[in-house]
Amino acid sequence: MIIFRYLAKEVLLVMIAVSAALLLIIMSSRFVKYLAQAASGDLASDVLLTIMLYRIPGFLELILPLALFLGILLAYGRLYVESEMVVLSACGFSPNRLLLFTLLICAAVALLVGLISLWLSPTGAARVQDVFNDPKTYSQINTLVPGRFQSQDDGSRVSYAETLSKGRAEMRNVFMSQRTERQGQSKLVVLVAKNGKIVRKGAERYLELYNGYRYEGLPGELDYRVMQFAKYGQLLREPQDAVRRRLKVEAKSTSELLNSEDPKDRAAMQWRFSLPLLVPIVAIIALALSRTDHRRGRFIKMLPAIVIYLVYLLSLSAARSMVEKQQIPAGIGIWWVHVVFFAGAMVLFYMDVIVSKVRSAVVKKQ
Repeated sequence: MIIFRYLAKEVLLVMIAVSAALLLIIMSSRFVKYLAQAASGDLASDVLLTIMLYRIPGFLELILPLALFLGILLAYGRLYVESEMVVLSACGFSPNRLLLFTLLICAAVALLVGLISLWLSPTGAARVQDVFNDPKTYSQINTLVPGRFQSQDDGSRVSYAETLSKGRAEMRNVFMSQRTERQGQSKLVVLVAKNGKIVRKGAERYLELYNGYRYEGLPGELDYRVMQFAKYGQLLREPQDAVRRRLKVEAKSTSELLNSEDPKDRAAMQWRFSLPLLVPIVAIIALALSRTDHRRGRFIKMLPAIVIYLVYLLSLSAARSMVEKQQIPAGIGIWWVHVVFFAGAMVLFYMDVIVSKVRSAVVKKQ
């Protein structure tokens, strides 16, 4: 147990460090994307943190297998470089026992990945989609940035407010323009007001503007209508296409996928079960590739190891796409990829034994 605790500590410390670094990188790049959408007025800024928190499980289900893979490769590589593995081997610690201890570590990680991929990640994806489908996320008022002109609906609508209250309920120095079609002609409607606020009446929301002007006409023409108002109300229409957006496969629950006959759902279901199955296979590959010595260093096999991991993951993705397109039977699905790489992992792990037996056979024949 002392050796097991030592190996587990070495692997898990590196895995946690790699996971934290990768999660920070991925979340930063995704946050920059959402921040750009909020800055351009395509997304309400107050939902950014909520979206990022719900996306964490979806990131972790792919990060943890890679982090464990690199953790084993680096931790065991250090033990080989510093001759600790040689000492363990001299004390009777066999490769098979090392494999057993490694798989015990992987079992805990695989259970965690399974929990994330089968439950937490779909739940988080569903919550993210609820946020995206919420009309308030894309409402013209909710996405306003004080002091900036923002366009919506492909430039047909432009909004501006010099200042906004803390709850975005009130605004000052408001400008709004919108192109409308009337009697086959395109007209431009411009609203300018000193202040305004959001008013809810039943299920509807209205924008009420105070002390302003309304201009309507064709640019370049003299036929303009100008109206001065003390109070002006306008219904805020919500984007219906966002509200009625179809539920994505990633946001469906695992039980729903299990009961579905749709090829995309079945492919997504196999992908979710593949992620925890991926963990022990890549662990065996990393264990085999971690063998080195102090002359070669522990980073000598890092590049080929990462290439093998990427090929494995891309093969799973390609197989999933083939299942979705019904190019291969769902019964075969993406499981054949795991079988191929498991066989390859076992060959890599027992390569020394295989080579030794082949040499012995050749010597006997001679």
